[in-house]
Amino acid sequence: MTYGDGIEKTVPELKSRTEDPENGDYLKLRGGSDEEEGSSGGCWIGSPTSVWFWVKLISLVACVGVLAFVIIKWIAPFLIEKELIPFIKWVRSTFSIPVLGLLLFASVALFPTILLPSSPSMWMAGLTFGYGKGFLLILSAASIGVTLPFLIGHLFLHKMQEWLKQYPKKAAILRAAGEGTWFHQFQAVTLIRVSPFPYMIYNYCALATGVHYGPYILGSLVGMVPEIFVSIYTGIMLRTLAVASDVRHSLSAVEIVVNVLGFCVTASATIVCTIYAKKKLSAMQSEEAETS
Repeated sequence: MTYGDGIEKTVPELKSRTEDPENGDYLKLRGGSDEEEGSSGGCWIGSPTSVWFWVKLISLVACVGVLAFVIIKWIAPFLIEKELIPFIKWVRSTFSIPVLGLLLFASVALFPTILLPSSPSMWMAGLTFGYGKGFLLILSAASIGVTLPFLIGHLFLHKMQEWLKQYPKKAAILRAAGEGTWFHQFQAVTLIRVSPFPYMIYNYCALATGVHYGPYILGSLVGMVPEIFVSIYTGIMLRTLAVASDVRHSLSAVEIVVNVLGFCVTASATIVCTIYAKKKLSAMQSEEAETS
């Protein structure tokens, strides 16, 4: 467009977009090109450079901190005094440390095979043995816990394959783990373990996806490391609170702050790892769909 002073100015083109009638009929006017719109919109929700992203992240951490403070200060001592301390005293009076370690090892190794959660046993391992011995006990037992269902899956291989065919969308992410190179399978199995996918079901379905045992067992153990550390930390924190309650000694302000910060860091790290794993798995699933 040319004005009287001879200067040419370009008026941004107004483009209209009619949305799908199923989602509502309306007309949207916008100026500029598609590239400009793509670069200016959509970053305020989840982009790390957005102010709202940091506001939401800080709010989440603050809420987790307040919740941890309430639990550590009031709720946990009550439950520990009524339930945990009597249970710990019963366990220590009934079983010796070697026998208790053997029972915890057996439960972590066998419970996933019969679809029972092994988290309480991991907590108890952290409470009894701490980080070093507890980590070795849980990791070695977990290697058996993910191997047995993988081997048993041979007996139900045909049924598992038929089940995966009935739910193609849900099984797509599992099938992606059985494709590609050894490292690709290892990476996919690791992400599945970190993500909130029910790992006890995957133990039996893994063989039907074509994944090899090497990347399966290594990816499973690496992917379970965050869960193991969270479980051990939970057990150690329960032991700290149990000792404080048993000797009628309330936690000092420094001890409360340290426990709250530890809880926040552990919870935040778990959430970040889970979100990252979900995004990576979605990307792998999309790549698999485009390839097929």
